[in-house]
Amino acid sequence: MPAHEMKIAAARAALDAVKPGMSLGLGTGSTAAEFVKLLGAAPFAHDVRCTCTSNRTEELARSFGITIMPLAELAPLDIAIDGADEIDRGLRLIKGRGGALLREKIVEQQAKRFIVIADESKVVERLGAGVLPVEVTPFARDILLRRLDRYSPVLREGFTTDEGHEILDVRVPAYIDIAEVVARIRRHAGVVETGFFPSEATEAIIAAETGIRRMTR
Repeated sequence: MPAHEMKIAAARAALDAVKPGMSLGLGTGSTAAEFVKLLGAAPFAHDVRCTCTSNRTEELARSFGITIMPLAELAPLDIAIDGADEIDRGLRLIKGRGGALLREKIVEQQAKRFIVIADESKVVERLGAGVLPVEVTPFARDILLRRLDRYSPVLREGFTTDEGHEILDVRVPAYIDIAEVVARIRRHAGVVETGFFPSEATEAIIAAETGIRRMTR
């Protein structure tokens, strides 16, 4: 099964959890976009109320006529559904390589259930196989590039988040757990948020060659 079809399969499985009248948090990224498309085509699409983790997700959802409301008017949400860049066996996540990590964390912490949807390539033994996004204020960017030098930070050139911040992509050393690295990074003023989601996810729907499998906390 091609990776794109796996994303659709995971999104379709997550749609089974949605019922008319629910309030939803809609994630950002290629897999989350497949869920939004399926939701938009569902017979109950106009009977749910949603909030979005990015401007581009909101634009996509509105194109299907999905009702979009501010988070503060919907919280607590019944469900948030979003993808992830990396998932470990304890349901800890790295998210935000699409740049929406701050809004994603805000929305998903307001959900009673946060269902992660992904293809099997996103499940890793150790978080940090790829980069960890760190959202920073532009004012502190150059200082943080120096202060975080041990984590090989790279500025995401030409990118600004929906909140007007910038992203530094850092590396997690193999000999340190990501939670310790994040604790050190967050000590620096100017760091707004990181893409480490230690406890937000309640479950994950993973699409593999052999079919759908589920992970729970």
